Amino acid sequence: MVKRVQLVLNQDISKLGKSGDLVEVAPGYARNYLIPQKKATHATPGILKQVERRREKERQLQLELRQQAEAQKVALEKVGSLKIAKQVGENEAIFGTVTTQDIAEAIQAATGQEVDRRGITIPDINHLGTYKAEIKLFSDVAAEIEIEVVPS
Repeated sequence: MVKRVQLVLNQDISKLGKSGDLVEVAPGYARNYLIPQKKATHATPGILKQVERRREKERQLQLELRQQAEAQKVALEKVGSLKIAKQVGENEAIFGTVTTQDIAEAIQAATGQEVDRRGITIPDINHLGTYKAEIKLFSDVAAEIEIEVVPS
C-alpha cells in the first residue's frame, strides 16, 4: 500500500478541496506539484490550529450574516405590498416590463434597506395587477412580498 501525505490546502483546487481543507494525497503529487506551486503546505499541529481558528471565524461570520438576513426578512414582510407605477397602454398592458431593479429600488424606498437585485425572482410582469416576488437574502433565507403594478 502506498503511503499518503497529509496537506492543508492554501487555495481551492477542483476535485480535491477548498482552501483550509486537510487532504491526503500521493507523495509525488504533493512533492512535485502542490508544495512547489504553494497550493498546499504540510499539515503540522500549528497549521492545523490556524486552520481551525480560521474556520471558527468563518462560522461566526456566516452566523452573523444569517441573523442579519433573518432581520431583513422580518422587515420586508412587515411592508407587505409594494406599489410600482408604470405607464399603461391598451388592455391594462404596461409599456416595458417590471424588472428586478425596479423592485430593488421600491424596497430601498420603502424600507431603507438595500437588496441585491440578483437575488430577486419575479414572474413576467406585463400587465397591471398583483404579483408575488421572492427575495433570496441568504443561502436558506428567503422573503416573499407582493408587488402591485398600478398605472402612473
